[in-house]
Amino acid sequence: MRGTGATIFPVARAMATEKKILIVEDEGGLATTLKDRLRKEGYQVNVAKDGLSGFALAAAEPFDLIVLDVMLPGQSGLTVCQKLRERGSSVPILMLTARRQLTDKVAGLKTGADDYLSKPFHMAELLARVEALIRRGQPATAASRHQFGTVCVDLRRTEVSRDGRAVAVSAKEFQLLRYFVEHRGATLSRDELLREVWGYDVTPSSRTVDVHVAWLRQKLEKDPRNPQFILTVVGLGYKFAD
Repeated sequence: MRGTGATIFPVARAMATEKKILIVEDEGGLATTLKDRLRKEGYQVNVAKDGLSGFALAAAEPFDLIVLDVMLPGQSGLTVCQKLRERGSSVPILMLTARRQLTDKVAGLKTGADDYLSKPFHMAELLARVEALIRRGQPATAASRHQFGTVCVDLRRTEVSRDGRAVAVSAKEFQLLRYFVEHRGATLSRDELLREVWGYDVTPSSRTVDVHVAWLRQKLEKDPRNPQFILTVVGLGYKFAD
């Protein structure tokens, strides 16, 4: 049944490593199934039943992951995802949809989603994707706020700003930027970045790292053609110079 508003389902017991997940899903049966299973896995779960309340909750509270349906009343999941990215939020987003067309998947990824799962799906696959996204999106345990030039990166809140204004970055861009910040001064190969940020065990024949570096430079560097922070080390990879 469709509805409005958000319902909070706290976990039965407090856990030191407890992670918060927001489910935005208007199909009541599926939302309940996901909520119950994720609670059993030790996650704290909030549920919103429409796009408007889902966006409001995601904008008001920090989450480690958002499971977001595409087809929602009030506001589509694509719009919710896009608005969150425009606010500077880099929380990992897993899109759910009954659609299977490639164009719909591309649209979701272009708005800033990190992964995409078509209904119906196996619960084991969803749990594996949830775990992977949360693991890659975990904030550092050291200093959470970093300033370089006019750019500020808040690892705890997963926010990026430049000249005091929020910068819209995808979760993958934020994860790459965080890895650079945490390893500043070190020369990082493309293979290492693909392994640690994307989780690839085998290097794909693509320019994935180069493309994401170019996007970050466009958003953060004063002169992307002559970067000050994300430097190219010819023949080796990249280095973050703070």
